[in-house]
Amino acid sequence: MTVKSEKLSGFPFVVGGLSFIPLIGVPFGVIAIVWGLVTKKTGGRKLAILGACGILLTILLYGALFYFGFVQRGGVYDDLRAKLAQTTLNGLLPAIEVYRLQNGTYPDSLEQLRASLPKDSAVMVIDPSDVRLGGAPRPFFYQRVDADHYYLRGLGQDGKPFTADDILPQAGGGPAGELGLLTDPPAQH
Repeated sequence: MTVKSEKLSGFPFVVGGLSFIPLIGVPFGVIAIVWGLVTKKTGGRKLAILGACGILLTILLYGALFYFGFVQRGGVYDDLRAKLAQTTLNGLLPAIEVYRLQNGTYPDSLEQLRASLPKDSAVMVIDPSDVRLGGAPRPFFYQRVDADHYYLRGLGQDGKPFTADDILPQAGGGPAGELGLLTDPPAQH
């Protein structure tokens, strides 16, 4: 007399299949792994492998996003960070000009400007093109030259002001002559 072992139904494999949904599927993968290891029915091992593969997919996808977003240089994410820095600089420029209108002079630093802004202000002084792990975020380069002029720019990948990779704000609207923004590098003596 031969005893046939009972097979798992389709439902546990549906749960295992749900583990392939990135991030959301991880709990389903854990359930499938535990279910597959605990069951005495045929197919338990396959179910555990299915759940583990779903979790592995999430790890690979988010690992790749992390690598391309924070580690790799020269890819599409550099361009996106540069565009974000450009937009952020364009929003910072009017805040500096409004500061001058309210205080009669330009701020001594971006920190002074930030401290004068309302708590819920959307104006950012941090350069989003600078992505470093474990380091403090880098503010945009700002230097007040005199009472009527200042430099403002993103430093680009090299982190040095007045180089070819700098990101300059684009003054939209009124004449640039009314702004105190200087774009040309200071004269070398």
